[in-house]
Amino acid sequence: MYLPQEIIRKKRDGEILTTDEINFFIQGVANDTVSEGQIAAFAMTIFFNEMTMPERIALTCAMRDSGMVIDWSHMNFDGPIVDKHSTGGVGDVTSLMLGPMVAACGGYVPMISGRGLGHTGGTLDKLESIPGYNITPENDVFGRVTKDAGVAIIGQTGDLAPADKRVYATRDITATVDNISLITASILSKKLAAGLDSLVMDVKVGSGAFMPTYEASEELARSIVAVANGAGTKTTAILTDMNQVLASSAGNALEVREAVRFLTGEYRNPRLLEVTMASCCEMLVLGKLADSTEQAYEKLMTVLDNGKAAECFNKMVAGLGGPSDFVSNYTQYLPEAEIIKPVFAKQAGVITHMDTRAIGMAVVGMGGGRRVATDSIDYAVGFDKFAQLGDAVDAEKPLAFIHARNEQQWQEAANALQAAIHIGDPSQYQATPVVYAQIRAEDL
Repeated sequence: MYLPQEIIRKKRDGEILTTDEINFFIQGVANDTVSEGQIAAFAMTIFFNEMTMPERIALTCAMRDSGMVIDWSHMNFDGPIVDKHSTGGVGDVTSLMLGPMVAACGGYVPMISGRGLGHTGGTLDKLESIPGYNITPENDVFGRVTKDAGVAIIGQTGDLAPADKRVYATRDITATVDNISLITASILSKKLAAGLDSLVMDVKVGSGAFMPTYEASEELARSIVAVANGAGTKTTAILTDMNQVLASSAGNALEVREAVRFLTGEYRNPRLLEVTMASCCEMLVLGKLADSTEQAYEKLMTVLDNGKAAECFNKMVAGLGGPSDFVSNYTQYLPEAEIIKPVFAKQAGVITHMDTRAIGMAVVGMGGGRRVATDSIDYAVGFDKFAQLGDAVDAEKPLAFIHARNEQQWQEAANALQAAIHIGDPSQYQATPVVYAQIRAEDL
């Protein structure tokens, strides 16, 4: 028998907690025998003293096991159960293509996603711009769509990692969110509760990333790979660039439109293709659906070009309540803003820097994201046809097109975008990689 305050005291004094002590504390979080004040104190001791890798693994497993852990064995899947998670960004629509692409190659992708957080867009918000799409299906529907389409993207149910929900809510109001141990456990507890065989983690780097520096992003990636593999789920991380908007668009319906065009081959932004393929290749190799990255790339391009990936996406949308002809008639179903017109830079020159976070907040400011959890979302607003870093812009070449409800909203968005994109001369621009590195278990 343990006492929560003694566990807190031990960690406060810089000692290492046992697995049993961590399990006891997290069980108390889940069943409400540990108070909010004790959760706050526990988080603060970890914030200042960090956790060893065995402690991080124990914390992650305890939070994973605080609720239901999905068991897919009764579904008799004939392929691996794989998933991907991103630390979030602006125009990061990869999940919508990646799931169907991996499904078309023989994997099963039961993806439990989140809503927008701060400046980052949420996969669920994007999908809810599709009429009828149900992000909270019953478990039997979730399983059936995963089996039939190979992919189902839904929201977190209350019985998955409930301890994490309570711990995160307390961290959010006690300035203990940005800690590697706690971030690792929070991300992985929800993902590993989905009963995965393997996971690929996309950790963003740059001005629109969750972590403030490359070093911090790499540290988080290494922590996730070590902890997930330690918890029994094969996991690889990739470090990808978020110094500019990833896709050509930012905004919910606009990103869904871009995802469909990507899957059908109508248009594929080269940076978006590179990041999506990097994650997909790792998923196929981890899931033993390909022997090498090169073979994985070939398989993925085949299912993109022959339409199988687009077919999997359409099956998922229809299976979760959306239109059965969504892929072929997406323009009829997605909402559109009243005003669509370009915004230009105040001077001619080359784009040398983007404050990607500010661009994400500009979408939020238009109503395309939430300032508080109760806000409703306008799915139609946002930006598309973004110019990229290193592009020359002038009175003919716009920064982007703004999709707005009225002239005032358009003008406010234009001001925000002009302020977020720096124009200079070519000597001021320094290119960064799209994919910085892969971190695998054997690299640790």
